[in-house]
Amino acid sequence: MLYTNVSDLDFEIADLPPIPAPRNVLMTTPAHFQVKYVINPHMKGNVGSVDLDTAIDQWDSLRGVYEAIGLDVRVIEGARDLPDMVFCANQTLPFITPDGRKGIVPSLMHAPERRGEVPHFTSFFTAMGYRVLRLPSRIPDFEGMGDAIWHPSRYLLYGGHGYRSSSDAYRFISDELDVPVVLLRLVDPDFYHLDTCLCALDERSCLIYPDAFDDDSLDMIDDLFEVVLEAPEEEARRYFAVNAHCPDERHVIVPENCDTTTDILSEQGFLSIEVDTSEFLKAGGSVFCMKQMFW
Repeated sequence: MLYTNVSDLDFEIADLPPIPAPRNVLMTTPAHFQVKYVINPHMKGNVGSVDLDTAIDQWDSLRGVYEAIGLDVRVIEGARDLPDMVFCANQTLPFITPDGRKGIVPSLMHAPERRGEVPHFTSFFTAMGYRVLRLPSRIPDFEGMGDAIWHPSRYLLYGGHGYRSSSDAYRFISDELDVPVVLLRLVDPDFYHLDTCLCALDERSCLIYPDAFDDDSLDMIDDLFEVVLEAPEEEARRYFAVNAHCPDERHVIVPENCDTTTDILSEQGFLSIEVDTSEFLKAGGSVFCMKQMFW
C-alpha cells in the first residue's frame, strides 16, 4: 500500500509489525574518493578539491564512532573510477521481513557515473545469503537508503521521490514485501535524497528540514511521528545537519557546525556525537550517506 496524503493513513505506528533494529554497519573505504563530476548542486565548484588524506582521517573517525557505540563494522574496498562509492547508503535497500527473511533491493542509480557501484554491494550481500529482489527494467531509478528509510523498529518504509527515485519503485517494493510505504515528495534540489532532510531518531521522534518537502508530505510526517524536530536552514543546507544518523535510538552522529541542531537533540534526551565530514560535504554527502545498516 502506498500513502500520499494524511487522509489516506489507516494505521497507527504501534499496530505495525515490529522488526529488529539492525546492528551491523557497512562502510566503503575512501581510497578513490574525489569530486570528479557534478551530479548534485553541492558538487558545483568542488571538482578536484578533495584533500584525500583529510577525507581518510574523517572516514576513520566515523568508523571509530560506530565501533565505540558497539556496532559491528564491515568494510568494502572502494573501487578505482567509482569516486562516490564511499556513499554506501545509496546502492541497496536492505530489508528484514517480520518473519525474519533478509534481503536487499539493488539500486537503479539515477546518474550513469554511479551505476557501476551497485554490483559490488549486491555481491557482498549475496555472499551472506541475502535474497536479491531486483526492480523491473521499466522502473527508471531508485537509490536505496538514500531515499528509502525504515521507521525505527517497525515494518514501515518512507519513500523519498522527486529527484533520484521513482515512485514506481516503491509500488513494486510495497507489493513484493507487503510493506506499507509513505511517499514523501522532495521539492528542493539541495535536498535531493530523503536522507538529507529526514532523520528517523526513534519510534516516536524524527529530525527534519521542513522546506525540503511538499505540504502533503509534511502532514504525514507530523501525523506519524509524535515529536518532529526541525533543523535550521543554514545547518541543514550547508552542513547537512539532517544527514545525521541515530543507530541505536540514543546516540545521534551529527556533522560538525550544527550547534543549534545538537541543542535541539539534547533537549529531547539524545546524545549527540559530532564528526567532521567537511571533505565529503564537497560531494553532497555526510554521515548517513557514508554507511549502510543491515541485519
